[in-house]
Amino acid sequence: MPAPLNEFKAALGAKEQVIGLWLGLTAPYTAELCAQVGFDWLLIDAEHSPNDVNAILSQLQAIKGYKSSPVVRPPSDDRIMLKKLLDIGVQSFLVPMVENAEQAREIVRSLHYPPKGVRGVGAGLARASHFNAITDYLQTAGDEICLTVQVETASAVANLPEILQVDGIDGVFVGPADLAADMGYLGRPGEPEVQEVVVNALKTIIAAGKPAGILTPDQTLARQYLDLGASFVAVGSDISTITAGLRGLHGAFFNGK
Repeated sequence: MPAPLNEFKAALGAKEQVIGLWLGLTAPYTAELCAQVGFDWLLIDAEHSPNDVNAILSQLQAIKGYKSSPVVRPPSDDRIMLKKLLDIGVQSFLVPMVENAEQAREIVRSLHYPPKGVRGVGAGLARASHFNAITDYLQTAGDEICLTVQVETASAVANLPEILQVDGIDGVFVGPADLAADMGYLGRPGEPEVQEVVVNALKTIIAAGKPAGILTPDQTLARQYLDLGASFVAVGSDISTITAGLRGLHGAFFNGK
């Protein structure tokens, strides 16, 4: 029996466009609520949310069985953290702050067993192998790992052509917020100068035959990115959606106070 099929990776490989939602509330109950709505993928964020390994595990368990595919953004490219996430069953990763091809190659190595990589062998203890019930997990796990990397600085964008050539990169995600800050437009990712770089980066990714991804709560921008050919687009977060709903409800009864 092989490792479980990674439907997110299969969708990207088939050039499908998939719509996602960011999860930052660290709660399995919220994750399940978002999963039952039917987004194609849900990003469990451990970079800017207080998600530790146990919190991520509980959300993976809550999402399992729904249509939505889980993707995890670790706090960094730390090899030990990636190993822990692999063993609890994470198959799809969005690794932040990737600056160059050498860093990307090292991340690929972290996610794969030897000889392709350096992932430690502990499948007998791992949820990923169904606690060793998947008898050929070691031989098939790598086929179902999906690695997307995030470029979010001017230097990363400059190095994008080389990053795109790295074997084992399944997609590249553009981070407008950090890119804007790096360009001198902190908190202003919608500035024309920033958007020009964002769009050119997306075009470069698409022209290289790789899936391109991005997050924006702006529905007009999201549709423009999809029309451009972006493959995986996140259109909001659990936090922003709940906050907007609460503020709207509050305003309806408190006269906007």
